[in-house]
Amino acid sequence: MKSGFVAIIGRPNVGKSTLLNQVLGQKIVIATDKAQTTRKRIKGILTTPEGQIVFVDTPGVHKPLNKLGEFLLDEAKIAVPDADLILFLVDGSEPAGKGDKWIAQNLLQTEIPIIIVMNKVDKIKKQGKVEENLLSYKTLFDKNLPLVKISAKTGRNIDTLIKNIYKKLPEGELLYPDDVVTEETMRDVTEEIIREKILINTSDEIPHSVAVKVTEYKEQPEIDKIYATIYCEQKSQKGILIGKGGSLLKKIGTEARLELEKITDKKVFLGLEVKVEKDWRKKDKVLKNFGYQQEN
Repeated sequence: MKSGFVAIIGRPNVGKSTLLNQVLGQKIVIATDKAQTTRKRIKGILTTPEGQIVFVDTPGVHKPLNKLGEFLLDEAKIAVPDADLILFLVDGSEPAGKGDKWIAQNLLQTEIPIIIVMNKVDKIKKQGKVEENLLSYKTLFDKNLPLVKISAKTGRNIDTLIKNIYKKLPEGELLYPDDVVTEETMRDVTEEIIREKILINTSDEIPHSVAVKVTEYKEQPEIDKIYATIYCEQKSQKGILIGKGGSLLKKIGTEARLELEKITDKKVFLGLEVKVEKDWRKKDKVLKNFGYQQEN
């Protein structure tokens, strides 16, 4: 039996969270078309007759602009040395860029096995272009690395990827019970789902300046009662998030509640409020309160 930790590393928006959800056959991490959707390392656990793969989804690697950005980069850095295997996920619809080169040179100079995973290849119609892009990623490394072409969105070649992962993992017993799919608590899941609905329903600077904190979570036999606060950095952002007559906040709350009801399989009451926490992304104390601090 094989088992081990597999870190998914790559630039923002290459499809890391989409890949993890596709592999597990269910949504455990939020995925949108906006950069920095993923803010923390999240484990997704796949158990099959061959063994167990513990995937570690990481934030997209980019140049940090504030303390939150530094935390996101550290989340990716920390995942690398703890892994038994690294999936370097890239956007195969375009050639390697500066961001990919930086990751290869600064995060992936390691003896840990690496598989290059070319996502979004279904976007390319010309086979010659696929091979051209493929070569641009392979030449980022001074050793010949295995490469798998996939579509995280459609599931194409995911079975091939899983086979290749098992080939690289060490022999070992299950690391988690076979019915566990993630370590995330319902508080964590709730905060992320609310944030996802904000990302989907807002634009420009709003998504990156928002944090969500569940203040109370009461589980009852018939209904879960959840209260959460959405934090933003400016009064103008608060006005946008609430919307005319509270319309946008109501929409965000309704969409989040309906998704939570599917997960919990019962009724959910979700109470939301919006508060301003000026420049929270630059403040260590506030970042810690929001859960954006490395564990010792």
